[in-house]
Amino acid sequence: MMSVETSLKEAMTSIEGSVGVALVDYTSGMALGTLGGGKDLDLTVAAAGNTDVIRAKIRAMEMLGLSDGIEDVLITLDTQYHLIRLLKGRGGNGLFLYMVLDKERSNLAMARHQLKRIEAELEL
Repeated sequence: MMSVETSLKEAMTSIEGSVGVALVDYTSGMALGTLGGGKDLDLTVAAAGNTDVIRAKIRAMEMLGLSDGIEDVLITLDTQYHLIRLLKGRGGNGLFLYMVLDKERSNLAMARHQLKRIEAELEL
């Protein structure tokens, strides 16, 4: 099992093309931990903004009567992938991992696979 800090470090080092990662509480919009980012990527602001994305998708699913769970959400920009993975299991309710990847240097399928592995090992 990995702590939040160790999980974020693991994401940044094991996922090719990582720019930044955060663990976010989408009930409050607060980042519980961040790593990476920079002057062009404020992960705290991004965490709050992506909380709105998750809330909107959950509302849309409720209106449609869908009972499926959200595994992840992908936002593709010109130069980046923004990957939002909702946590499942013990203590993960209301949390998501948010990962920003450099589109040129990353493998999206491998990043999704690695985030799933990191989620499984995360201890909250």
